[in-house]
Amino acid sequence: MDAPVLDPLPPAREVPAAFAASVRSWWSVGEKQSAISEERLLRRLPFYGLQSFTSTPNHGSPVTAYSSRVNLDTPKHFLNTFSMLSTSPSPNAPPPAVVLHGYGAGLGFFYQNFPALAKWAGNRGSSIYALDWLGMGRSARVPFTIKAKRDDISGRVAEAESFFVDSLEEWRQKMGLDKMTLIGHSLGAYFSTAYALKYPTRVNKLILLSPAGVPRDPNYSMPSREVTDTRDTSSTGSAEPATKDKVDQIREEQKAGKKQESRTRRLLTYLWEEGWSPFQVVRSTFVWGPMLIGKYSSRRFMGLSEEDTRDMHEYIMNITLAKGSGEYSHILAPGAHARLPLVDRISALKIPITFVYGDHDWMDPEGGRQAVENLRQAGNGKGRMYIISHAGHHVYLDNVKAVNDLLVKELDRQ
Repeated sequence: MDAPVLDPLPPAREVPAAFAASVRSWWSVGEKQSAISEERLLRRLPFYGLQSFTSTPNHGSPVTAYSSRVNLDTPKHFLNTFSMLSTSPSPNAPPPAVVLHGYGAGLGFFYQNFPALAKWAGNRGSSIYALDWLGMGRSARVPFTIKAKRDDISGRVAEAESFFVDSLEEWRQKMGLDKMTLIGHSLGAYFSTAYALKYPTRVNKLILLSPAGVPRDPNYSMPSREVTDTRDTSSTGSAEPATKDKVDQIREEQKAGKKQESRTRRLLTYLWEEGWSPFQVVRSTFVWGPMLIGKYSSRRFMGLSEEDTRDMHEYIMNITLAKGSGEYSHILAPGAHARLPLVDRISALKIPITFVYGDHDWMDPEGGRQAVENLRQAGNGKGRMYIISHAGHHVYLDNVKAVNDLLVKELDRQ
């Protein structure tokens, strides 16, 4: 069917390479531009803008897709939500899947994964949702305080986790969903697991993409590589079951990388150890921020077209330069290590759990391997782990086809 007719959007600015352009970009940042930058990415979907609010569904498309704000009970608290709903819902449909981004990201990062997920929803008569965590992306940037004392690690972690997982639970109730499959990336995968531990009857299965906070410390995770790695996002390859040899190979690359850290990477590691995330560093540079983000965008998304790179840059710039929050610091110790690692907690879950890592990931995969073994020893043989070839931490962006194929496979797994 023909795509819906939508009002044209202004094109994204060029990625700033000079100070003057960076200043102009910095002045343009705001809620309006943030909404436009997200919609630019979502409009790549031919079914975007087909609202589901009419009583007669449009059967010319397998799904309807639209963006909305889902208000929570607390005033001014809301979650930015993107919905893809089957136009032929089935009474026997599998539970809907909810896509959850990592720290400093937003739902727009998954724009290349939405077509495959929408096709799955249309074929199965189910739904796909993606949302921004409270305090991130285009959701409400609300204040957050910890009541637990500094030396009460478990108390601090519980409060910080609750900030996110309770808002997700409230969102689930508002949406009228019974059970969900959670697809989480990085810190979003950590929160997805924390949600399953707190609300186990509401989770059908977990698909964890390069999850944060799994292994015990010390490990070989290198968060500084998030802003220094170069990755060709046009890569192809496959998803293969993880073997011990493959996990060891990834860890050896991480170990060698730690020994050969560049001056920039050492500085970023030092700042993280002092409690500064890369995104806080960028916000602190004010008008230089867009140019720094531009260097990241151009390097990190090498395989994208020039237009896609510009659109991704403007989206990242708007959500990065918005007011930040520090809840993550109560969950992750310096170096992005979990204060209460998931590997020691995950065996309580009885649902299918899939771990996915890139073969050039900076997140240590040993935690995932050990978590699958802990699940097995606890009587849950539904833990799996895969390695995506030609991919780093953002596996879903680096090798789109391999991850999309795996997501559909895992969504259909009984």
